[in-house]
Amino acid sequence: MSETSMGGQSERRSAPGKSAPLREITLKKRRLWPDLRRDKYLYLLAMPGLLFFIIFKYIPITNLVIGFQDYSPYLGIMGSKWVGFEHFVRFFSNPDFWMLLRNTLGISLMNLVFFFPAPIILALMMNEVRNQIMKRSVQSLIYIPHFLSWVLIYGLTYLMFSQSEGLINKLLEASGRSTVDILSNPHYFWGMLTVQSIWKEVGWGTIIFLAAIAGVDPQQYEAAVMDGAGRFRRMWHITLPAMRNVIMILFILRLGTIMDTGFEQVYLMMNAAVTEVAEVFDTYVYRVGIRQGEFSYSTAIGLFKSVVGVVLVVLANKAAKRLGQDSLY
Repeated sequence: MSETSMGGQSERRSAPGKSAPLREITLKKRRLWPDLRRDKYLYLLAMPGLLFFIIFKYIPITNLVIGFQDYSPYLGIMGSKWVGFEHFVRFFSNPDFWMLLRNTLGISLMNLVFFFPAPIILALMMNEVRNQIMKRSVQSLIYIPHFLSWVLIYGLTYLMFSQSEGLINKLLEASGRSTVDILSNPHYFWGMLTVQSIWKEVGWGTIIFLAAIAGVDPQQYEAAVMDGAGRFRRMWHITLPAMRNVIMILFILRLGTIMDTGFEQVYLMMNAAVTEVAEVFDTYVYRVGIRQGEFSYSTAIGLFKSVVGVVLVVLANKAAKRLGQDSLY
């Protein structure tokens, strides 16, 4: 090929036209539709989840502005009066704020300390079961409580621990001992919620950890056995490091929901005797925002919870990066 023709091609390649970023965007657009046609069933499978998040998570974000308004359903968002941070000042100066903060953080920390490690420990124990029939049977049994509603779980709790009709107190009476009022004792309330959460969700929580363990190369265990490592040492040096990244990511996500204690569970277990330790942000928003119609005030509380969750996630994510661990982004 002559120098002249090579020079012409070089000039055509360097001729002014679309820039490199624009060409890349165009190529991506051209590849998008073939990809959509090829994987259309996968996108259809993801569509319900995407619609759920769009309708119930992203669209409601636009209505957070009513937290800065004296919102009236008759005037709408555009016609309601702007009051700035008035509802936030009212909330932070409310004597109930510190009680709500204490109860919410107390219940969340109980779940973080006792409930969060429970699926990890159970997954490690399940991984050591060699009888596959027994392992599958136990897995099926511990998954079942996840599908029970909190109403049913409250009914079971009442039948077990009620002072007048509970099975535990009936057994105490039969043995000549005095009954124990567990459901109306404020000292037992946080512990009761934690035990309920563990019983209901610990089996379901093991799924992701068992999946992480399944990715471990069996040759690592074989090499450890050849080196004389026992079960505990194999668990500590092989299994747990394989789960470390998953544990860290789930821990960061858990911190993001530390201000959410679960409305249904707390609301069902609450009674007049335990209100001082049971009232949390979620139940307070329902009582004030829904039942009393203070929509702007309750929206301000919800926005405060969301901001705290985002800040905790960002801080935990930065800490994970500094420690050299996997993070969300």
